[in-house]
Amino acid sequence: MTRLPVAPAAVADVAAAVGTDPLTLADLLRVANTPGFDRWQEQIRRTGGCSNPIHLMGSTVTRDAKTGDVLYSYSTESEPGGRLRVACGNRRASRCPACAWTYAGDVYHLIRAGITGDSRMGIPGQIRQHPGVFATLTAPSFGPVHNRPASGRCRCGAQHTDDDPALGTALDPQRYDYPGAVLWNNHAGDLWRRFTIYLRREIAARAGITQAALRETCRVSFGKVAEFQKRGAVHFHAVVRLDGPDGPDAPPPAWATVALLDAAIRAAAARVAVPVPSAGAFPARVLRWGSQVDVQTIGGLDGVELTDQAVASYVAKYATKAAEATETVDRRIGELSELDKLSLPAHTRRLIEACRDLDDAYPDRLLWRWAHMLGFRGHFMTKSRAYSTTLTERRQVRADYRARQERHERGLPDPDDAEGTTLTLAHWTYAGHGHSPGESWLAATIARDIRLNRETAREALQDELAQEGAAA
Repeated sequence: MTRLPVAPAAVADVAAAVGTDPLTLADLLRVANTPGFDRWQEQIRRTGGCSNPIHLMGSTVTRDAKTGDVLYSYSTESEPGGRLRVACGNRRASRCPACAWTYAGDVYHLIRAGITGDSRMGIPGQIRQHPGVFATLTAPSFGPVHNRPASGRCRCGAQHTDDDPALGTALDPQRYDYPGAVLWNNHAGDLWRRFTIYLRREIAARAGITQAALRETCRVSFGKVAEFQKRGAVHFHAVVRLDGPDGPDAPPPAWATVALLDAAIRAAAARVAVPVPSAGAFPARVLRWGSQVDVQTIGGLDGVELTDQAVASYVAKYATKAAEATETVDRRIGELSELDKLSLPAHTRRLIEACRDLDDAYPDRLLWRWAHMLGFRGHFMTKSRAYSTTLTERRQVRADYRARQERHERGLPDPDDAEGTTLTLAHWTYAGHGHSPGESWLAATIARDIRLNRETAREALQDELAQEGAAA
């Protein structure tokens, strides 16, 4: 960045030109003219443009384990502000778009590896031939809402646009079952758990074998993600696959087909029921999945259009989101009075208030603690043990790659080399987090540049691979 002084009178004009406010621009200029600005930029690039980096203070020393000679030393005393900034790692796009983008990439590769295999992570490519589907399980109706049906006209008589804030809100708030909606979200994890139990039973029944025999001949693997609809109800998207008894490495039995899996999923979803007892003024109810159960075959299994890339991208997209579709808050709410300070849609506020009303009646469900999530208290992305790799393994691959780069740059020996054994001693203390307004603007710019460069490189690689495939 060019470091030029800007007169105070011109700050407002420059701020308008770059799309920011004068105070942010003034701070941006301060940061750009601070000694060590280039190193600060380098730190932020290494975080991927993190919007809320963790600040650390400390030092590290790498010694030869045999001789005790110092091979490398580092201290934050020479860093800008005496601090090292590291990525926050938050998965929520509303909190940190840069770290969420990295998380989404990990989820993408995790989900796709369970569809196509990944030899680098020890997942065989033959799982492409295993029966697998992309299933969507939804919530039932809690009352009519504004929508965009195939006819184009909502029940209210209007033709809503895609960005109409009325979409998903109750047609009649007085008759909408807000308690039922938040209780359903709160028990969504229980509904999924029971679904997986019934799914195995349905598969065994259709195969004509016992459940014990099923465990010895076939394994059900899945990777799923939760998505909030505009009405504030959670639904689940899942890749479900049938393997042999030892997981991805073993071929499934001959009776394991996509048609059998499809039928078993629909039957299992219809059987699930989670009873909720009465409490105070709230009657007992039975929670079930909605009638809309969608099951699609993934491309590569029988040549349909739903590709592995599309499925993995779809799942990764929602893995970084929470309940933002309803315009709720992305943090826990302390007191109900805090809602008066927030600009919330009336429908969303009623869902949050329902969590508060139900909290005393069902104290074990922690509804108020999860009111910002409209009662949902589960994980947004989960998978069965044998579906594919894990997020921890994927992060470790990235960490190992960066560590190898740094050892090469510093001339340090490979730790796997017996002749080059080293010992690293480190001491770190927490020193804060976040950015000033000007730093936030610069970090967002860096994050956009990094993302654009990587997407451009990925598209170029895909074009090159496509050309090679056409030539072959």
